[in-house]
Amino acid sequence: MGRMTQLIKITSIQSENADFICQRIARYLSARLGISAEFVSRIPWQERERLLDAGEIQLGWICGLPYVRKVDREGAGIELVAAPVMRHPRYAGRPIYFSDVVVRRDSRYVAFADLRGAAWAYNEPNSQSGYNITRYHLARLGEAGGYFGRVIEAGSHLKAVEMVLAHQVDASAIDSTVLELELEKRPELGNQLRIVDTLGPSPIPPWVATKSVPPDLRDAIRRVFWEMYEDAEGQALLAAGQMARMAPVQDEDYDLIRAMARLAEAVVW
Repeated sequence: MGRMTQLIKITSIQSENADFICQRIARYLSARLGISAEFVSRIPWQERERLLDAGEIQLGWICGLPYVRKVDREGAGIELVAAPVMRHPRYAGRPIYFSDVVVRRDSRYVAFADLRGAAWAYNEPNSQSGYNITRYHLARLGEAGGYFGRVIEAGSHLKAVEMVLAHQVDASAIDSTVLELELEKRPELGNQLRIVDTLGPSPIPPWVATKSVPPDLRDAIRRVFWEMYEDAEGQALLAAGQMARMAPVQDEDYDLIRAMARLAEAVVW
């Protein structure tokens, strides 16, 4: 297609260990569409989200829980673009992910059921994988509150992992894609952590575009994401992030998160 003059600012509100992939996606979009694409990263994720909400960032990778909260508000300013399909067989070729409950390798805990009274870390309260699904799981167990002895907000999945390793907490639910990418970077973690349970699957965090992006450009961005796996550069980019492809997704694909959130409301830490 012909060159477009618009500048698109791109960000991620996912774990920082995937920022390098988002930077490569920005360059890939720029080359494929003939646009200027800037990856916004050197600010806290809360500020990135604020800028996305304000329309000052036009394309973002966000968690499914804030996605449904944003689009369910009147006058929602975002639309779905695509969602990753991870390469590992556990994802069965679908845009889903899990929450792996981790403890230290030498811990006495062997299952989620053993964690009653334990010290628990979650990343932050707008997270599906680290917060919402744990409360949903507790609700399904009939546990309305007080299951854990102590609950601490870590601030991120990677910080929650470090808290487990440092004996500051006993366990945490970690986004499976974050954990797998971190294990690739730091193989020694495989000897330091143990997965005692897996929650999910959940619909995977989607990429979204603001409605301030012209409709024809939004459609062009979608096509680039969906077709990324078809060329060598796109395949290499996806493989670096342990992805097979980017899939089209619809709003109803995130209804499961809405249902989980409704049930989770009954649980207090």
